[in-house]
Amino acid sequence: MRRKLLQALTAGLVLATATGCTYEDFPRLGMPTPTTEEAPRILSLWQGSWAAALAVGVLVWGLILWSAFFHRRSRTKVEVPPQTRYNMPIEALYTVVPLIIVSVLFYFTARDESELLKLDKKPDVTVNVVGFQWSWCFNYVESVSGSSGDAKSAKELSAIPDRFKDQFPANAGGVYECGVPGSRNPQTHNPGPTLWLPEGKRVRFVLTSRDVIHSFWVVPFLMKQDVIPGHTNAFEVTPNKEGTYLGKCAELCGVDHSRMLFNVKVVSQERYEQHLKDLAKKGQTGYVPAGIAQTSHEKNRETNQL
Repeated sequence: MRRKLLQALTAGLVLATATGCTYEDFPRLGMPTPTTEEAPRILSLWQGSWAAALAVGVLVWGLILWSAFFHRRSRTKVEVPPQTRYNMPIEALYTVVPLIIVSVLFYFTARDESELLKLDKKPDVTVNVVGFQWSWCFNYVESVSGSSGDAKSAKELSAIPDRFKDQFPANAGGVYECGVPGSRNPQTHNPGPTLWLPEGKRVRFVLTSRDVIHSFWVVPFLMKQDVIPGHTNAFEVTPNKEGTYLGKCAELCGVDHSRMLFNVKVVSQERYEQHLKDLAKKGQTGYVPAGIAQTSHEKNRETNQL
């Protein structure tokens, strides 16, 4: 028994030290380094949830071990030990304590969710993200030289509710980039189309789908949201670190779900504006059809929100 215990401890030590994590990575508990101003809030909620789970785990493990060691059957005594039934204080304890734990977790989750889903009246950048089997389109709704139009009245964007379109820039044309499963980033050769974003600017993603439910997830943003046909979602982030990051669909959407990858390139404002001009020069101007129009139920819900 001692030999097996020693082997188990040795295997656990090797597993803990051979994961490749540094002391700087460990506090994030598996999360990547945050790259937006909003991401530390999500990381804090993640760490708090782990702390609560660990505390509950230590308590439960301690009670199990205490019962196993101190209430095991005696070798010399064979009588049945005293039985405890209907102990009201204990029953009240294991009913009330879980309710308190769940209530505290619910409070912090609701608090952070309400902050993360707040939308500014005038975001710096608006991107219509269209998910489809099996890739993504990124439609930058901005005034770009070589692209004209009015996104608020564009027929292609009619599926987007007025409460989002009313906050589009005035007389904003659009440029876009759409991918196919075989698309690759020319610099990193990572699969999928590339979404360009300016550093330090408030970016709104308007999410629509043409077919089934997808999920828009930029991994180091620590934020994702479902892309639902017949319903428009939106959230905002402020990227604060330049670099190229990976994104993916986080909702099982069909046979080629694993190929719904994309890249996010966070650059300076100057490089971002130049990229939009390059898209316009390529003729990638106008608006990408925003997906399936809302059902009557969703239209009523939007009207009630207004």
